[in-house]
Amino acid sequence: MARGTQGLLTLPINLWPAETRLLLGLIATWSVFGLLVLASASWWVSQQELGDALYTIKRQLIWMLAGWALFSVVVRTPLKRWLQLAAPALLIGTGLVALTLIIGTTVNGASRWLVLGPIQLQPTELIKPFIVLQGAVLFSQWRRLALDQRVLWMAILGGIILLILKQPNLSTASLTGLVLWLMALASGLPLHWLVGIAGLGLTAGTTSILINDYQRLRVTSFLDPWQDPLGNGYQLVQSLLAIGSGGLSGSGYGLSTQKLMYLPIQTTDFIFAVYAEEFGFVGSVVVLLFLAVFALMGLRVALRSRGNQLRLVAIGCTTILVGQSIMNIAVASGAMPTTGLPLPLVSYGGNSLLASLFIAGLLVRCSLESADPLSLSSRPSRS
Repeated sequence: MARGTQGLLTLPINLWPAETRLLLGLIATWSVFGLLVLASASWWVSQQELGDALYTIKRQLIWMLAGWALFSVVVRTPLKRWLQLAAPALLIGTGLVALTLIIGTTVNGASRWLVLGPIQLQPTELIKPFIVLQGAVLFSQWRRLALDQRVLWMAILGGIILLILKQPNLSTASLTGLVLWLMALASGLPLHWLVGIAGLGLTAGTTSILINDYQRLRVTSFLDPWQDPLGNGYQLVQSLLAIGSGGLSGSGYGLSTQKLMYLPIQTTDFIFAVYAEEFGFVGSVVVLLFLAVFALMGLRVALRSRGNQLRLVAIGCTTILVGQSIMNIAVASGAMPTTGLPLPLVSYGGNSLLASLFIAGLLVRCSLESADPLSLSSRPSRS
C-alpha cells in the first residue's frame, strides 16, 4: 500500500479524494433508499404473519449496522490482505455450497440455505466477494502462472458455478460466470478462449434448464405468464400489474395495493415491483439513472487503478452490484425469467446485505488505493 494511502486513512472522511467521497455517498444513499423501500414493502406482511409491522425492517436495520461495520473494516484493510485471504476463503465457501446439496434447506424448489441453530447461511451470497478477489488474483497473473495452476483454478471456479447450478440457482450461476468472464476480458485473455468459455457456460445453463423442471417452468412462464396466471405465471403477472398500476408518478410511498394480498415475495425478489407501483415510471427511471451513475463511478475507479489486480477488483465489484440490480429489475419487469436474485442493499436478507456491503467496501478501497500520493501528501494532517 502506498504511503500516501496510509496517511489518507488517518484523515477524516471529508478530506478523502472527491471521487471516493462521492462513491461513499452513493453507497450510503443506496442503503438508506433500501431501508425505506423495504419498510414500505414489508409492513403489511409482517403485521399479518408476525403481528409486528416493524419486524422485518428492525431485523434488516440490525443487519445494516453489522454490514456497515464490516464495510468499515474492509475499507480500512489493505486490499493486498484481502487478496491473500481470497483463496482459502473461497475454498471454505465452496465446501459450504456443496453442503447445501447434502443438508441444505429447500425453499421454492432450491437448496440454498444452511441452518445452524438460529443462524441461516446462504453460501452463494457470502462467497461473492471472494470470487471477485480470487478472479483478480488469477487473471492478473495469468501469463506468469504454470499451466497446472491455471487448470486447477479454472476447474475450481467452474466447479463452484456447477455446484450453484445444482442447487439449482441459475441466476447466481449466470451472474458469477458473467463477472468472471468480464474480469478475464479486462485482463486481456485471448478472445478465442473467452468465446469458448462463453459457449461452455451457455451449454451448462441450457442443460440445467432442460433437466430441472423447476427452472424450465420458470422459463416457460416467463415467455407467456398469462397462459397460467394463477399458477406458474402468477408471480410475474402480479409483478407486471404492480408496475403497470404505478403509471407515470406512482400511487405514493406506502400506498401500494399489490403488496397487500397479491404480490408474492414482495420483500426480496419482487421488491422493485412495489417501488415501481408507488413511484411510477419517473421513480423507476431515477433508479436506473442512479445505477448508471454508480456504474460510471466504478468504471472510473477501474480506469484510474494502479495495477491490474486493483482494476480487476473494481470491475468485478461494479459488475456484481450493478449487474445483479439490473437482473433483479429485469425479472420484476418481465424482461428475464423469474429467479431468486435479491436487489442489492434493498431486498430483505442479512447474507445478501453483508455480501453487498463487503463488495462495496472493496470498491471504495480500490478508489482509495488509486488516489494520487502526491495530492494526498499536500493535504493537512489530522492534527
